[in-house]
Amino acid sequence: MDAGDGVGRDPGVAPAGDSQDDHARGFLEAYGRGLRMGSFEWDLESGLMQMDAQARDVFDLHPDEYDDHPETLASRVPPHDAQRLDAVVSQALKNGSENYGAYFRIRTRDGLLRWTHTRGYIRRDADGRPQRIVGIVRDATEELNDATVQHEREAYSAARRRETSVVQSTTAALAHARTVRDVIEVLRESHGIERLGASNFLMGLVRAGRIHLVAEGPSGSFVPGTQVTRLDDPYPMSEVVRSLKPRFVDSPEDFARSYPQLWPHVSHLGIQSAAYLPLIAQARPIGVVGLLYHDRKGFDETERNVLIALGSSIAQSLQRAMLYEQEKDLAQGLQQAMLPRSIPNVPGADLAVRYRSASLGRDIGGDWYDVIPLPGGRVGAVIGDVQGHDTHAAAVMGQLRIVLRAYAAEGHTPATVMARASVFLHELDTERFATCLYAEADLSTGVVQFVRAGHLDPLLRLTDGTCRRLPVDGGLPLGLSAMFGRLEYPVTTVDLDPGQTLLLCTDGLVEEPGIDLDDGMRTLTDLVRSGPADIDQLADRLCTSVDERGGEDDVALLLLRRRGAGAPQSRGRLTEHVPPGDPAALSAARHMIRAAVRAWGGRDRADEIELVADELITNALMHTDGPAVVTLRVLTGPDRRLRVDVEDTSSALPRRREAGDDGVSGRGLLLVDRLADVWGVEARGGGKCVWCEFLTPEHV
Repeated sequence: MDAGDGVGRDPGVAPAGDSQDDHARGFLEAYGRGLRMGSFEWDLESGLMQMDAQARDVFDLHPDEYDDHPETLASRVPPHDAQRLDAVVSQALKNGSENYGAYFRIRTRDGLLRWTHTRGYIRRDADGRPQRIVGIVRDATEELNDATVQHEREAYSAARRRETSVVQSTTAALAHARTVRDVIEVLRESHGIERLGASNFLMGLVRAGRIHLVAEGPSGSFVPGTQVTRLDDPYPMSEVVRSLKPRFVDSPEDFARSYPQLWPHVSHLGIQSAAYLPLIAQARPIGVVGLLYHDRKGFDETERNVLIALGSSIAQSLQRAMLYEQEKDLAQGLQQAMLPRSIPNVPGADLAVRYRSASLGRDIGGDWYDVIPLPGGRVGAVIGDVQGHDTHAAAVMGQLRIVLRAYAAEGHTPATVMARASVFLHELDTERFATCLYAEADLSTGVVQFVRAGHLDPLLRLTDGTCRRLPVDGGLPLGLSAMFGRLEYPVTTVDLDPGQTLLLCTDGLVEEPGIDLDDGMRTLTDLVRSGPADIDQLADRLCTSVDERGGEDDVALLLLRRRGAGAPQSRGRLTEHVPPGDPAALSAARHMIRAAVRAWGGRDRADEIELVADELITNALMHTDGPAVVTLRVLTGPDRRLRVDVEDTSSALPRRREAGDDGVSGRGLLLVDRLADVWGVEARGGGKCVWCEFLTPEHV
């Protein structure tokens, strides 16, 4: 900022008193004698500024182009010059000055810039409050060769370069600060403070009516009792926060006189001057910055305005950092509340889960994982991602996780679990959708059923370390499938042998700017193939790879490995769907059972197995309105067994009863109980599964 003649009392002007107007007119006549100039009178209460014809001519304005409002002059004064001039006038009004003067430029109607000078006399009331300004404005073009004006121009250019350099470079560095600590480190390392000549700086934050010192000089807390201070304490930081105005301490004497309680504690530090700047955001103080100088006294207008601009930049960055930290704390708390607190111990499986927050943004999203223990040695594994990266996405994610867990625990089939979750999301008051992959694994047989809703395919790592992508048939994302009435989710079944590992993950583990999704899946496959055998170490390695490439999205991953030692292993599996009222389908099911039992080495018990299976299928068709689904599996382990599952759509559990008088009905479950080595019933949501197992020691 350039103040021209400066702000202060003119030696040739008498003090303001009862004859202020006479003094003002005398001042203007003496100052403007012999010069081409115009005059103005500015009523500060109404805001109107009247200018004579000569003054309008200096601004190159026609009579009809000026309406007595100072804002009209903005078309002639470049913005930067207008800011400097406003600052000079404002400073004079605030500090009790009687007059002010400043050089500035105007742009004529032909586009040329020319230098202009103004000087004003401030008329105040008896209490010192400014009421109006009487002043002159003159064309200073003829003074261009004058040494004073040349010096003024050079100082103006140098000040503008200095202001632009310091403020812009510091602001650019602060743009990358995300936390309060980042802001402090930028001020320490950006050299902006050093270029302003400051030897050190302090920063305090306003919290709960107190100023908390969060950054100070290298000598530590050199003033006892100032780590936390009240707003009414007699310290410069407290004064700045109370007044919302900067405080410039021009000398040691000024410091000692203004802050006698503080000065004895800092006098030995060699402080010659100091600047305390309020950090104001949304019209309220959020902190204060203090700059300490050891080799200078006083601040001119240019330096003061540079520091004020710097304080404004720091305040904006600090507000962003404080909001970011608040949102981050909220997001992390919400995320931790929504994700499972612990992973259950699942017999027959080793599990590893990870959640990695995004490196950018609010560090929260809709990614989630879940592990759901199910009856009969089964386990449900879920991985999903709700659209968006905000607290709303996390809230939707938490609700989806709960309903998926509830539907799975009720015994619904994987396809039904996914369909119901989609309907639930569609009926929520949200426009978000979600992708999801649900896997239901029978750890005793190794059979895994996958249902995919717009999500990534899983990966399978074999016992020899090789890895491949498992293509899984899919449907629309959750919410969208219900919206478009496409709730039929296909089921993909794979066998998971002991020692093999499934990887379920969200797209943050795969996606990378400029990389195709298929290429990302191939890269992930290579990482899993070359990763450590231990699944916890493998999970850590995969998350580290995201950090190494600078991943900008959330990552959730789940690893499930079927245990090998002593675990049963599936050697065969056949399924047949038997609709009601279809004798051909019933006959085909019987034929399948007979052929499978003989092929799998159960010839000695083939008749028993076929009879029991036929009885269960018949009961399902007779006592329900839906189909029966029969599944045959061979289980190997300590004892080799053949298992028969018959599922139906009735939730009514079967019960044994005595045969009727005609001797036709009532013997079904008695046969099952007598012929099968073990049998039972499992609830499956709206239906049930009746199962039985037969020891078959023969080798396949």
